[in-house]
Amino acid sequence: MTIQLDLPAAVQRAVFGSGDAYVRKIEQDLAVTIVDRDGFVKVTGEETAVRQAADILRQLAGLSERGTEIEAQNVEYALEMKNEAEPDMLLKIDADCICHTVTGKPVKPKTLGQEQYIEAIRRNMIVFANGPAGTGKTYLAMAMAITAFQNEEVQRIILTRPAIEAGEKLGFLPGDLQSKIDPYLRPLYDALFQIMGADNFQKNMEKGLIEVAPLAYMRGRTLDNAYIILDEAQNTTPEQMKMFLTRIGFGSHAVITGDTTQKDLAPGAVSGLDVAGRILQNIEGIRFVTLSSRDVVRHPLVQKIVKAYEEYDKKQADRRKERKSHEQTRYEHRRQDQRKI
Repeated sequence: MTIQLDLPAAVQRAVFGSGDAYVRKIEQDLAVTIVDRDGFVKVTGEETAVRQAADILRQLAGLSERGTEIEAQNVEYALEMKNEAEPDMLLKIDADCICHTVTGKPVKPKTLGQEQYIEAIRRNMIVFANGPAGTGKTYLAMAMAITAFQNEEVQRIILTRPAIEAGEKLGFLPGDLQSKIDPYLRPLYDALFQIMGADNFQKNMEKGLIEVAPLAYMRGRTLDNAYIILDEAQNTTPEQMKMFLTRIGFGSHAVITGDTTQKDLAPGAVSGLDVAGRILQNIEGIRFVTLSSRDVVRHPLVQKIVKAYEEYDKKQADRRKERKSHEQTRYEHRRQDQRKI
């Protein structure tokens, strides 16, 4: 089967990618042939694959016509979701612009998971987001917080995370207290600078309208009319999580982000994020969102790394479950033998 698409030259260049990298990826994944003939793009191959490839090309063309820069992640995600996604998925997701960075670049969700995450934040007072690195948990929460602040929906932004070492001992850091805690909070600063701009951030921070601090500084406070983001929540204890959640006051929103696969707590310690997921699931106004490797928006290789670790963890869990089942079976056999004796 062959489907012919009429794409303007500029759009075609964007859709094909540098060195035709994007169409080569589509051809390889769907076993189709895509060629440019007399100003038309022709897709040839097995019927189902041709229809899927043509639909992806149309959506990429639609993104380009809107002024959205086509990236490898768009192509990878469209191929990943080709059998599950609703029609015009990429275009519907792209239509939701949260805000713009200081350089004018729009901040938008790029996957269905991210779109659901943003919608959950809009509709709920407290949102928990659990997912691997690169899924945009913190960045999108920051964009929502800054948008609410600029629209005067809240009076201040409070960003916090537990100050805990990530696998290595850092020793005594030089400088004053702020210098000591800044390395732990650097990812939050990076997102703020990119969206708000360093000068604007500094002015608001000096006025006390933006606060970036370790989680321990939240104790004893009541936070009204604020947008509060707790990052790296997998490294909280249950006591710290309870303390944080009970700080939230009237007119406030809270987003708690974390990755339960990357805990830096002491061996055997229980994560406050895990406990919260078990006891707060059915409370109205609280929403739990789970992002996966499909929602990774960094380099495609990062997505493959995350997926490989997910598969490894699943195999390890299956082996532990199988080993436990064998041990239970042997225990039951021993009990039966003892009864016979």
